[in-house]
Amino acid sequence: MIPDKAPQEDVFHCSEDLKKESHIPSFEKYKELYTRSIENPDEFWGAIAKDFFWKTKHTGCFLDYNFDVTKGEIFVKCMEGATTNICYNLLDRNVHERKLGDKIAFFWEGNEPGDDLTVTYRELLQKVCRFANVLKSQGVKKGDRVSIYMPMVVELVVAMLACARIGAVHSIVFAGFSAESLCERIIDSQCSLLITADGFYRGDKLINLKLLADEALQKCRDKGFPLKTCIMLKHLSKEPEAAGRQSPPAKRACPDLEEKRKVKKTRPVPKVPWNPDVDLCWHSLMGGAADECEPEWCESEDPLFILYTSGSTGKPKGVLHTVSGYLLYAATTFKLVFDHQPDDVYWCTADIGWITGHSYITYGPLANGATSVLFEGLPTYPDVGRMWQIVDKYQVTKFYTAPTAIRLLMKYGSDPVQKHNRKSLKVLGTVGEPINPEAWQWYHGVVGEKRCPIVDTFWQTETGGHVLTPLPAATPTKPGSATFPFFGVVPAILNESGEELEGPSEGYLVFKQPWPGVMRSVYGNHERFEATYFKKFPGYYVTGDGCRRDKDGYYWITGRIDDMLNVSGHLLSTAEVESALVEHKSVAEAAVVSCPHMVKGESLYCFVTLNDGVAFSQALEAELRKQVREKIGAIATPDYIQNAPGLPKTRSGKIMRRVLRKIACDEKDMGDISTLADSSVVDELFRNRCATTV
Repeated sequence: MIPDKAPQEDVFHCSEDLKKESHIPSFEKYKELYTRSIENPDEFWGAIAKDFFWKTKHTGCFLDYNFDVTKGEIFVKCMEGATTNICYNLLDRNVHERKLGDKIAFFWEGNEPGDDLTVTYRELLQKVCRFANVLKSQGVKKGDRVSIYMPMVVELVVAMLACARIGAVHSIVFAGFSAESLCERIIDSQCSLLITADGFYRGDKLINLKLLADEALQKCRDKGFPLKTCIMLKHLSKEPEAAGRQSPPAKRACPDLEEKRKVKKTRPVPKVPWNPDVDLCWHSLMGGAADECEPEWCESEDPLFILYTSGSTGKPKGVLHTVSGYLLYAATTFKLVFDHQPDDVYWCTADIGWITGHSYITYGPLANGATSVLFEGLPTYPDVGRMWQIVDKYQVTKFYTAPTAIRLLMKYGSDPVQKHNRKSLKVLGTVGEPINPEAWQWYHGVVGEKRCPIVDTFWQTETGGHVLTPLPAATPTKPGSATFPFFGVVPAILNESGEELEGPSEGYLVFKQPWPGVMRSVYGNHERFEATYFKKFPGYYVTGDGCRRDKDGYYWITGRIDDMLNVSGHLLSTAEVESALVEHKSVAEAAVVSCPHMVKGESLYCFVTLNDGVAFSQALEAELRKQVREKIGAIATPDYIQNAPGLPKTRSGKIMRRVLRKIACDEKDMGDISTLADSSVVDELFRNRCATTV
């Protein structure tokens, strides 16, 4: 699995200067630690656990598990018997034990240049304690689920850590998702309270988030699940249309975050609907809350959060992560993969609504006492040099973004990048999807000026943190390869028969044993958890991704091998998009496949079969796009919709998606189509094919 020595050809090495201060300074050191993590995981992870606070110590083995469905129920247990609080480890420990109270936790950069603020660890602790007391005053207790639907503001971090402080389980829903998606997640997790904001800007576009939240709550009521409380943050607006149930806030010794912002927004603000029977004002509630809140001590395997990811059945899966294992893994991967040093300024451009934002904006960085940039805006607003302007403004040293963003900025050439200094950068990272070698080379050569190593990280919502990744000073990198496994992770490549392949090979990527941060279940549906990840190949965790291993032992992710799409680094279920399409009264059947896209990686190419008597038109196409946006969110908007009077099906009625993918990509070599019930369908689909740019 790990080569005896690092290859010397077609690879990139980091500078000697970086090695001098690195946690893992060489490939030999990586191999030594990796072997220890596999052969003696209890000792390896136990040593790391000593850096954190435990109210009570764990008993027995560090990791207990069963990955084989033929031997009983699948489970993973980490540090049984230990109790802790993750918020305490992120904030109290840093403020009181490590004396980092005055250190900046976040530089917040708003949508508009100049709209910014700074928040120290001491201020963040105080805000979290106050909001934890707010939640308790509303009856939220340990084990309750709280839904959070907010833009990229510091209060989003405050809300999630306040939940963690009192042992409540947060379920964050990306603010780009539709009201229907929010409703579905609220009901599935049986949330007791919703936290949202009035609205936010994405570039020039105003998003009236409260309006969407109200629509979702109405849908919940229509489905027999009336949520009684919604707390709204005034991010853009001054006051709601009607008074809430709380008096105006009193002046506090710790000023409100809004009062610290240097530039106030001057753009139009959203018209905020207000229901006094349900709605509460964040600012009013915080004004009456106490500054201290004793943490709830949680068992290691108590749930920490639920995060929904698309499922191949069309129904999103509530991925469940628990306290201790997730804390250790997010903290350790952050420290070692980004080679975090005390004076670093780190910037992850992801949204907290995705797992990257959970692990590598909130939990991992704060566990290490890091200073991070929290960005609300877009990489191209107000101009395409915005990201590099921010890098210079805050002297960012470690920068983590998606290949989609890199490909988008590549279109504008190197001038917007080179206008800015960027000399502070030391390590670059990519996340969300495999990066193509051309984008890797541009990122390395133009953005990093050939002096910054790139950590091309592979992981999933389900894994909790990086599982295949380079380490900046230790791993010679190959453009496009996720390189080698992180500590404690044992990958394998299987063929269709479930046999492990050795040496250079390609097949299913699986993992043979757990690591502390792996998901524990699908919320409320453990059977689905077992069927999705362990049934196909008993004894292995199945990622759903294809993988190639080269002659040097490097791993290359080749893409999803189930009915999933990776659009701009975000997983979407083909079944979910198809379901949204067929809900339209004009559509009889739909099939969705991926098509290569120069910026997004993959685009959605949709085939729709219409009901008798319905004509395909631009107006209908626009309606279908709108329907998908409303049902799922803007991220799922189809790029191409093709009229398909017939779909390629086998005699048993199964749609041959392989054929549809060939048509979407305009590839005439169909391979064997002898099992098609009607091969003439293929010719007609080619005639109707949309013009694509691949």
